[in-house]
Amino acid sequence: MDHDMHNMPPPSSSSMTNHTKPHMMMMHMTFFWGKNTEVLFSGWPGTSSGMYALCLIVVFFLAVIAEWLAHSPIFRADGSTDRTAGIAQTAVYTLKTGLSYLVMLAVMSFNGGVFIVAIAGYAVGFLLFGSTVFKKPSDDRKTAELLPPSSGCVC
Repeated sequence: MDHDMHNMPPPSSSSMTNHTKPHMMMMHMTFFWGKNTEVLFSGWPGTSSGMYALCLIVVFFLAVIAEWLAHSPIFRADGSTDRTAGIAQTAVYTLKTGLSYLVMLAVMSFNGGVFIVAIAGYAVGFLLFGSTVFKKPSDDRKTAELLPPSSGCVC
């Protein structure tokens, strides 16, 4: 038996691929730039520039909506022990968590553009709904400012 390996052809890429899915795309494990990527679903956004732009818009708004839900007034039940309020809080929390996981999975495509719009979406969402930039002072603060300073006695 001749075990000469020099006469063997090099393994072809077709012999090394999964024969059940011949057009399977490689998953990036480092950040890359470009519109040819898959985000969340197989084949989406594909190679179209318009679909890539739509993908970026969707990821941006998913992050904004997740941040809006995180700062939603329904989370601040103000001591309410009502079961309906608790169920509503749980539903909103579950929705927010699901949207946050979708954004995380989109970022795991390792596409630089998707990463940037996810961060921008969370930043804009926090700026609009979580920061004090666009919030009006509450009526409680206005009332507290009009009252004379208390003596510190809680009696």
